[in-house]
Amino acid sequence: MHMRAISSAVDAKGFGDTRCLGFGREAGRLLPVSVVQVHQAGDVLFSEGDRADTVFEVLSGMVRLYKLLPDGRRQVTGFLTAGQLIGLAPEGACVFTADAVTEISVCCYQRAAFERLIDEVPGFARRLLAVTSHELRAAQDQMVLLGRKTAAEKLASFLLLMGVRQSGRQDEIDVPMTRGDIADYLGLTVETVSRTMTRLRQDGLIALPTPARVLVRDREALESLAAGDSGLMF
Repeated sequence: MHMRAISSAVDAKGFGDTRCLGFGREAGRLLPVSVVQVHQAGDVLFSEGDRADTVFEVLSGMVRLYKLLPDGRRQVTGFLTAGQLIGLAPEGACVFTADAVTEISVCCYQRAAFERLIDEVPGFARRLLAVTSHELRAAQDQMVLLGRKTAAEKLASFLLLMGVRQSGRQDEIDVPMTRGDIADYLGLTVETVSRTMTRLRQDGLIALPTPARVLVRDREALESLAAGDSGLMF
């Protein structure tokens, strides 16, 4: 693991104004119990079954969450970006593995101190509820994706979701994860993801300047496809 820590007591360049992104005015109370870590792509933050002693907030980059099934297959359960929390395990043990898709910076909070702030800081519990409600919605969205949607509908929905998370750049979507990651998230094969991505490009819905970047060329058609209303044949 390639990780470097930046003490919360030090106003590190590039991190001083981005810490505790999700907590607004409550952020100052979190600083004494936090530390910033920088991890390289592929580094594991924690593994399934580890003790959940730390709560992480993503400051930059992308984190992948996944579970390994008994037969060795992998189910990716989410891709987290700036402002999202990881490690709020209710039973005190991590229920999935979290690793870095890209270089990431995360703010790490001691779980015990973090939980004390729920009682001590006005409005903190309400803010935390908003964060966890977002996680619940993301889980519900994935249930829909894994349900009755076709491969093309799943991929269109996934690209639109990634665009929404990248506020202000919804027609220029960064997809730093591999095609295998996308396949394991959508319940498809790598071949199906690659073939469907190519078809979306050929039909003029998207452009693929690089494997890690998607340009939306026809948003209306992409949204119709995601909703199952498109007349396109895949």
